[in-house]
Amino acid sequence: MIACIDPAIPVMGMMSIEAEGWSGDMKRAEGEMDCDEGWTLDRRVLLQAASLIGVGGLPVAAVAQAPAAGPSPAGLVTDLRGDAMAELREARRKLSTDGPVFVGDRVETGEDARAGFRLGRATDLRLGEKARITIDRFIVDAGGTITLGAGALLVDKAPGSEAGRIRVRSSYGLIAVRGTRFFAGPSNGVFGVFVIRGEVAVRAAGREVVLAAGEGTDIARRGARPTPARAWGEARIRAALAQVE
Repeated sequence: MIACIDPAIPVMGMMSIEAEGWSGDMKRAEGEMDCDEGWTLDRRVLLQAASLIGVGGLPVAAVAQAPAAGPSPAGLVTDLRGDAMAELREARRKLSTDGPVFVGDRVETGEDARAGFRLGRATDLRLGEKARITIDRFIVDAGGTITLGAGALLVDKAPGSEAGRIRVRSSYGLIAVRGTRFFAGPSNGVFGVFVIRGEVAVRAAGREVVLAAGEGTDIARRGARPTPARAWGEARIRAALAQVE
């Protein structure tokens, strides 16, 4: 069966096709068009067909209802004091307790703010004021990567949990974590990392320092090497943790 298609009617989802050897003359009457072969097709029928065909051969209704790929959940906000915002795909939203956070979120806290997060089943984060992190990658029970852009961060990863390794990146260096509670952020005028429980490896400027519980390291500036592991005094520990508690 041969159908005549009026080139003046745009049909979505169809390509313009020229049939080799076809020489039928198109003649338009009121609301109709005729072909030499004797077929008559009402213009309104064509428009209805076009609306049903839609884009790519799918019905228009199916295209309209096709869901866009949603963001991947990473965890939730466990507690919040002050203001905190998240940005994902250029859309900003205000965070609230028990609200979700997603992979790709860029999270920042306001002045005098504190924010807690649970990622997956076994990783807790705490942010101090004017902190910025990005949840680059996170898979439940497989670990992930977080970028610390500014401010103080406390990571608490339950010992013995099945969740995989967590990596914290910053412009100062890389911190690899497994079953650990540690602080990272401003301390005594430098970027400091201090381990409360467990063990972490801090890598920066080609040097790796492994810290055990009670030990810390300093990175004086971006591009500098971490100092050898050494114990922090009680006053410094209290001042560091006060930034996130």
